Amino acid sequence: MTAPHAAVLAAAPAVKDHRALRFLTAGSVDDGKSTLIGRLLFDSRAILADQLDTLEKRAAGAPIDLSLLTDGLEAEREQGITIDVAYRYFATKQRKFIIADAPGHEQYTRNMVTAAAGSDAAVVLVDITKIDVTAKPVVLLPQTRRHALLAHLLRVPSIVFAVNKLDAVEDPALAFNTTRDALLAFAKHAGIEVAGVIPVSALRGDNVTQPLDADWYDGPSLLQVLESLPALQERKDGDLLIPVQYVAREGEGTGNQPRTLWGRIAHGQVKAGDKVQLFPSGQEAVVAEVRLAGSVVDVVTAGQSAGVVLDRQLDVSRGDWIGTPGSVKETQRFSATLAWLDTEPAVVGRKYWVRHGNRWVQARIASIESRLDIHTLDKIDAHELAVNEIGQVVIETQQALPVEAYGQNRVGGALIIVDPASNRTSGALLVKGAA
Repeated sequence: MTAPHAAVLAAAPAVKDHRALRFLTAGSVDDGKSTLIGRLLFDSRAILADQLDTLEKRAAGAPIDLSLLTDGLEAEREQGITIDVAYRYFATKQRKFIIADAPGHEQYTRNMVTAAAGSDAAVVLVDITKIDVTAKPVVLLPQTRRHALLAHLLRVPSIVFAVNKLDAVEDPALAFNTTRDALLAFAKHAGIEVAGVIPVSALRGDNVTQPLDADWYDGPSLLQVLESLPALQERKDGDLLIPVQYVAREGEGTGNQPRTLWGRIAHGQVKAGDKVQLFPSGQEAVVAEVRLAGSVVDVVTAGQSAGVVLDRQLDVSRGDWIGTPGSVKETQRFSATLAWLDTEPAVVGRKYWVRHGNRWVQARIASIESRLDIHTLDKIDAHELAVNEIGQVVIETQQALPVEAYGQNRVGGALIIVDPASNRTSGALLVKGAA
């Protein structure tokens, strides 16, 4: 038997970070995502007494169904599946956690993308009972591969694979080691840096919050790995970029009253005296003062919501951008990775609405360069993208946008596509660069 510890955490972060960790659970349907979160909440004593009473009454003497702690919609309880993203909170002595329980069904992949966009880590569950560990090579489930790829494309900093339901197989050591090797091989092929491959039994609680008592595994528990992962840190140095979300005018009367431009700083920092440039107007001004939570402060940094007051009145509205002069390049044509989420396929030439920051503009897909085969990871020629497919595209917008490469900044480099006829969110765009 091979010793798993070195391979399990070959790329695990060694740092300790006490900031709150936002992570999502992903993977195929019925892999045990909701049960795993319920186990974390139960073992960390983050369940209210009335919630526990309700679960015990529903169980009627049987083991408590921990998945009901996150599956809050009536339709979810009736069907035994997760439909919408459910957010839950718990804390240990080391740090606080914000969990997003994402659906496993293919038709709800858009919900998983929404959860991943703001997460520091992704825990991709793998149901060991659905895998033929005797196959050569071992075949992973499509949703396991898809969700891991989406988390990677969305630049979720840390990806952890949790191999679940080891209590349901005859030889858990063989099943885990074989599956672990398949996951690491897939991750290496996809260019995914894995933070850990952890054996667990969410139903029984094995290796979730307490280390596994087994001679074939001497690695950490899932909770120990989560406690060690770094939280996303926005870039505080360098150029400033703020998407304007809200324009507030103080006092009553004419438009001569000072206005405060509010928005969450994507990167950089802002302080009084800084020169800034507005987009799309291109006009420049000087920051007269900055505010944080309504109070005037010396400086506001990336990740915080800043209120910016300029030294002169300019025409600024929701959807505009504030940046360091000369740092933001506008373009009407750019290449991007497109994760398509709509049942109507993405086709070349069709017009859509796109949202960049808080700004809406019309756009069209100028070309579809390729489609990613999630099984082989090869790029295939394509003329359209079907639901849940991922491709490389070129986008043309009606107006110029100050887009950035998604790899450099998740705010300036991300857009959503909306169907103008149905108003459905049809896709997620991750900018690669000007085309």
